Amino acid sequence: MDDRVAGGAAQRAVHLPRTPAQALFRRLVLINGLVFTIGTLVLAFSPATISAPIVLAEVPVLLIGLAVMLGANALLLRRSLAPLDALTALMQRVDLLRTGDRLSDGGNSDLTHLIGTFNSMLDRLEAERSASSGHALAAQEGERRRIARELHDEIGQSLTVVLLGLKRVVDRAPDDLREELHGVQEIVRASLDEVRQVARRLRPGVLEDLGLHSALNALAADVSQMSGVKVLRSVQPDLPPLGSDVELVLYRIAQESLTNIARHAHAEHAEVSLQAEDGRLVLRIADDGQGGARQDGAGIRGMRERALLIGARLSVDSPPGVGTCVRLDIPDPANRSATS
Repeated sequence: MDDRVAGGAAQRAVHLPRTPAQALFRRLVLINGLVFTIGTLVLAFSPATISAPIVLAEVPVLLIGLAVMLGANALLLRRSLAPLDALTALMQRVDLLRTGDRLSDGGNSDLTHLIGTFNSMLDRLEAERSASSGHALAAQEGERRRIARELHDEIGQSLTVVLLGLKRVVDRAPDDLREELHGVQEIVRASLDEVRQVARRLRPGVLEDLGLHSALNALAADVSQMSGVKVLRSVQPDLPPLGSDVELVLYRIAQESLTNIARHAHAEHAEVSLQAEDGRLVLRIADDGQGGARQDGAGIRGMRERALLIGARLSVDSPPGVGTCVRLDIPDPANRSATS
């Protein structure tokens, strides 16, 4: 019984795959052994001879042979270890919000397992990041809807009641107080309008009621009215059918982009374009402002997270003094949906 157990363990040990470290060690040993074996054979069968003690004329031959052996060894080792440099560079630049950056194995069988394991790790991290972002954004949208509903139903209605009460007071007030009450009336009316605008930004009711085309037109009109930036709109009328998740992502990215333009770009003109191109849907928001956005702020990173939810790719081009262009490419938009 003990012999069979020992034999089975030995058989399993024989078939265990080599670890990446063992495979790399084996390759280095083989390379060095091959180089020194070739050098020994050349020395043994060549007409060159080595005297004892060494003659001065034989020193250049030995130095040349040593240089050739070291050069061949360095070249073979460099080719074998080259994927490690590429792997290190990928580790330094990897960003889970910029997906698809992977390293090919390059035919190096000893490092294929290491490279494949790292690529699989990136796949898992990107999937987990996308899922967690989806849950967080879904909770955020739910909270936005709740706050918008409370603003509209409670604060908005309370301000409306106050406004109506002020109107009755103004009608019965003496002339010397009427002008002051009119000023209070205008303040309350402005506050009511602002509450309604905040509620619309938090919960785009026009998107749910009238669709993406009308929602983008209303968004552009609101930004133009509030900031003075002239926003041109170019939305293709016969867009393919889109899911509610895709429409919400498109609207939120356009909203964030236009908000950034109004606050930071110092632009005079902006353009919102939504077109179907070669089987994909392209949203483009551009301005003629100062540009020069070098790092992704919280707003741009939030847009990248939303883009990942529907398998889209977001790019931001912002050369100094030329303006900024935000582009969202959605492949096969009809079959995209966000992670819920």
